[in-house]
Amino acid sequence: MREHDNDDLSFDDYDELRDPRPDNNEFDAVVDAAISRRGFLGGVLAFGSGAAAMGTTFLASEAQAVTANRFGFTPIPTSTANTITLPEGYEWETVVRWGQPLWSGVEDVDQATGGTAETQAMSFGDNTDGMAVFAKGDKQILAVNNEYIQNKVLLKNREDGKATNADDIQKMKNAHGISILEIEEGANGWAPVLDSEYNRRITIDTPMELTGPLAGHDMVKTDADPEGKTVLGTWNNCGNGETPWGTYLTCEENFNGYFGSADENQELPAEFKRYGIKTKSRYGFEKFDTRFDLSKNINEPNRHGFIVEIDATDPTSTPKKRSALGRFKHENAEVVLASDGRVVVYMGDDERGEFLYKFVSEDMYVEGGDTDGLLSEGQLYVAKFNDDLTGEWLALTPEVTGMSKEEICLHTRVAGSKVGATTMDRPEWVAVNPLRVEAYCALTNNKNRGIKTNAGGDETPVGGPNPREANKYGQIVRWRPTGGEHTDDAFTWDLYVMAGNPKVHPTGPLAGSDNVNEGNMFNSPDGMVFDSKGLLWIQTDGNFKNEGDFEGQGNNQMLIGDPATGEIVRFMTGPNNCEVTGLCFSLDRRTAFVGIQHPAADFPDGPGTLPRSCVVAVKRTDGGLVG
Repeated sequence: MREHDNDDLSFDDYDELRDPRPDNNEFDAVVDAAISRRGFLGGVLAFGSGAAAMGTTFLASEAQAVTANRFGFTPIPTSTANTITLPEGYEWETVVRWGQPLWSGVEDVDQATGGTAETQAMSFGDNTDGMAVFAKGDKQILAVNNEYIQNKVLLKNREDGKATNADDIQKMKNAHGISILEIEEGANGWAPVLDSEYNRRITIDTPMELTGPLAGHDMVKTDADPEGKTVLGTWNNCGNGETPWGTYLTCEENFNGYFGSADENQELPAEFKRYGIKTKSRYGFEKFDTRFDLSKNINEPNRHGFIVEIDATDPTSTPKKRSALGRFKHENAEVVLASDGRVVVYMGDDERGEFLYKFVSEDMYVEGGDTDGLLSEGQLYVAKFNDDLTGEWLALTPEVTGMSKEEICLHTRVAGSKVGATTMDRPEWVAVNPLRVEAYCALTNNKNRGIKTNAGGDETPVGGPNPREANKYGQIVRWRPTGGEHTDDAFTWDLYVMAGNPKVHPTGPLAGSDNVNEGNMFNSPDGMVFDSKGLLWIQTDGNFKNEGDFEGQGNNQMLIGDPATGEIVRFMTGPNNCEVTGLCFSLDRRTAFVGIQHPAADFPDGPGTLPRSCVVAVKRTDGGLVG
């Protein structure tokens, strides 16, 4: 996901600043190709500002059968207000915010300093992202990713927002990771249960087990861990997933920017370039913690960039890094069971021009049985999309890649390039429809589409599921396995929606698809979650400047789509500057928990207060079901 700090650079932009991609000198040819694609796109969707259903290949018969509005509320307009806006009949409250204590005897965040390393270790982490609710008896346990930090907010005690000592670094480290907390609804709304036995902070320093093909491999061994099986920490945790056996999957995304070197002239392994690992870091951890100094620990980056499995209901459990699921900038992990019991995990690699992946377990899930090997042994695939609306999952094996199984899990991007996978417009969250065998992936945007290669030198041609050059608005691609099983190697695909701005661009590709209009327009779809009714909740992390190509689109938002008709309506707008991210529901489905990341000053605590990333509860005023 796009992230903000004091210089307002996303991690992708930061990577390109350090290591710019080569320009494609055939720009005119790319534009011509984009124009020629419009005839092809007419078979997938139409451009314009109407509200007609699209994706006729899949949904014509379904759209005719649906006669009732399934949303149950009046859609809202865009907003530029520094608050949360909801439809009539809904209300919101803050559940927990950055720096809020999870144990008694700890003070709330100091507005003048941003607190200390000690207080942060006992408080809710920063910049909430993916999250999930788990049941333990009659208790509700909330697990929340804390993706990254904003220097000038967390280090309020430093004028330039830069760490000056080890305590500053420790505070930054303690604000990362995952916050696990028991929550309950009382007379004053939802709140953490202080001192609950389930409350837990998992940070950059938490010990965890490395599992799968890479466990014990020479490339993950360090002086501190000569066996290569015990890794400290997880960070830049973006989206999430849940397993059928009730564990939490947290996804390490932009892990690369946390490493640097005391020797700026140090020669790095060639594979580091594909992952954006350089001798200069973003936060300066290497100056105070040698684990992040490449001149002293060259293998440490190989131990990060994975999906981590956590039992949120057992505070004594050890998190497990699942190397079999590949190493890249993981967005989320959407888990589904095939009819034969095999576990399928869909995963996006959130960088411009990177790939979409699938993992299929070797063994079958049996309720109550041993699940430890289900995410440690299996086959990893990468997606190839064809222009004729078909596609295939390409198995990443030693035979086709020329790489060992361990190398495939370590340098997964390289393996994807070797088999000719389709470069995508930043694959973000994947969501699987609970009512039919189909999956969706948010392709949030890609300013480099058709202009620059990806980090590995793969071309990024205009076409297929990525039909717009220098894509600034994003789209959502949908696919269906040809045999009706998520384990199938072949699929058919279309585009559920192409975001756009029909107010600024009334016609043509920048207007978006026919189910986008001035009343529901948006840019940069990111988080996605299906509810039990089969409605798709779409969260955005895009341009909120409300000017130029984004005029009228206002703050980031959350929309709801009906896959049966193609209709999309706006349900929520967030406060200024924020990303709306992370969505899950209370066990009784009467509350939706939503994340607000990097809001503007004064939110949510009012004028004169620090901006605090938070989780909010959204409820119906009549106490009815949400979602």
